[in-house]
Amino acid sequence: MKIGIISDTHGLLRAEVFEVFAGVGHILHAGDVGDPGILDELAAIAPVTAVWGNVDGFDVRKRTTEVAEIELGGARVVVVHGMQLGSPTPERVAAAYPDAALAVFGHSHRPVIQQVGATLAVNPGSAGRQRFRDPVSVALAEIGGGKVTARLVDLDPPRK
Repeated sequence: MKIGIISDTHGLLRAEVFEVFAGVGHILHAGDVGDPGILDELAAIAPVTAVWGNVDGFDVRKRTTEVAEIELGGARVVVVHGMQLGSPTPERVAAAYPDAALAVFGHSHRPVIQQVGATLAVNPGSAGRQRFRDPVSVALAEIGGGKVTARLVDLDPPRK
């Protein structure tokens, strides 16, 4: 099963996301959605599981949860924004959800994929407006045969 992973859109859903997420079976949004209409736009691609982040208002919070725990492709998946962990890191997220095969988080705007024990921790980075020198990115994951893999996709590659 192919999964699209996105976070920190902050009210901006870039056109490139539709191209990158074409063919995914599910989308995970790790919070700071900004505009609840983004959830509707993503749902036009595939079913969406989303959590709210620290800057999301009532309109997003009434449609999402603080933590989402689901099963996808036979694997336990946890989605959290990360503010609950202070400065979220792969190690902190994996320690908080040790039974998850895939733990998705955001908040820091720093993309990272790291295997921590049995948990693959993925922060897709920020997919909204570029902030400081942080890249603009999402992630794609594959779940199959009891294994989870993921890769980052840069939405705004450097130009020469």
